[in-house]
Amino acid sequence: MSFADKISNKIDELKGAGKEKVGDATDNESLQAEGATDRTEAQTKQAGEHLKDAGRDVRDAFKG
Repeated sequence: MSFADKISNKIDELKGAGKEKVGDATDNESLQAEGATDRTEAQTKQAGEHLKDAGRDVRDAFKG
């Protein structure tokens, strides 16, 4: 995973968490749900990138 991808995913995760907190503070269930969705999507992207990295590591171990 590139450094830029890590930063982008983390920013998306933090934005989602922020939306969730604002939704909590204002009793806005729609904003809470949107924030939770954004945060979950970012975490899923990060997990996918980690799987790609692990696959590359395994491939490189067999090559080298």
